[in-house]
Amino acid sequence: MKAFRDAVEAGDFAGLAHLLADDVVFRSPVAFKPYTGKPIVAAILRGVGRVFTDFRYVRELDAPDGSALVFETTVDGVSLHGIDLIVLDADGLISELTVMVRPLSAANALAAAMGAQFPQIQAEALAGEQQA
Repeated sequence: MKAFRDAVEAGDFAGLAHLLADDVVFRSPVAFKPYTGKPIVAAILRGVGRVFTDFRYVRELDAPDGSALVFETTVDGVSLHGIDLIVLDADGLISELTVMVRPLSAANALAAAMGAQFPQIQAEALAGEQQA
């Protein structure tokens, strides 16, 4: 999805919310249960923007209803490789976003970095719910 890729590559994680369906489902590489709803998913994506450095997409695979975007980045000095699996709804909005990362050391670094972000993520999500 070009708009998603362009925003992420530009570091505009705050600008991703308008690309998300209201009932978007986010499957995290470091959490068992998925997160559902635009406010929490948008807040998580902003948190990701705060912990990733040197982010770049290296490959894109397109399907009629979405994309797989292969990326490389760094989290707390640890190199990370990952894939964003994006599914679009009938309106062209992101209805599902699944992220997979490797290696385990990178997943652990991501879990720690995002865990540190989670109080801010929760506060942003609550504020977003109140605005909706």
